Amino acid sequence: MSALERFSFNHATAKFWDQREAVEACARTGSGIGLWREPVQEMGVEASAKLVKDAGVAVTSLCRAGFFTDPTSAAIDDNKRAIDEAAELGAPTLVLVSGGIPEGGTIDSAREGVKEALALLAPYAGERGVTLAIEPLHPMFASDRCVVTTIGEALDLAAPFPAEQVGVVVDTYHIWWDPQVWQGIARAGAEGRIASFQFADWVTPLPAGVLTGRGQLGDGCVDFKRYLAEVDATGFDGPIEVELFNDALWARPGAEVFEETRAAFARVLE
Repeated sequence: MSALERFSFNHATAKFWDQREAVEACARTGSGIGLWREPVQEMGVEASAKLVKDAGVAVTSLCRAGFFTDPTSAAIDDNKRAIDEAAELGAPTLVLVSGGIPEGGTIDSAREGVKEALALLAPYAGERGVTLAIEPLHPMFASDRCVVTTIGEALDLAAPFPAEQVGVVVDTYHIWWDPQVWQGIARAGAEGRIASFQFADWVTPLPAGVLTGRGQLGDGCVDFKRYLAEVDATGFDGPIEVELFNDALWARPGAEVFEETRAAFARVLE
């Protein structure tokens, strides 16, 4: 299978594009799609599941659940709903963004909260055939969005659970800086825990707020060819999602962004 045949378009790359149109574009090109809970819920989970099934489009992931560093019963219940949604959509993977430091807490107590939440959710996900994918985020997000910052940390959190229940996300945007990244990828592959593989480029200067700083592929410093080679060397041959949070892209027509992104994906892997 060629790299382009593995291309999956994460709907967040064209955040304001109608979900139906995004699915239809993926169907025309044989691409997968990464869905987000908000558009899915807006259309309705049942209707969204019918849409992708009728179009013959593979849902490569559902984003996102998590934010459980303070694992209240309400947070756990919402994560269980997300697992149910992923199962109904046929998404094999539910991406988890673990959450930041709750008020009055510390980074250590927040990480303990992640462990507690995983223990409550992993068996539930396993029963429904969904893999929880812990996504390490760049350290600049550790205080407010994700206290898990490296593949190694994510794998340590996943270790108590079967690989089919808890895996990790290999997202180039968040881990490109890590001097231990190649060892982390090799370990994730050896443990069978690569549940999602995502591309985005790192471009500076970052915008205010930093969240929407993900660059189009080829515009920054990420070595996508090496990431592909290192992940492929583990035996992983699944889809590669492109997920870009970028205000300039969001302001453009979704169909145009889709075509540009697919072309950029092919170009950086030439």
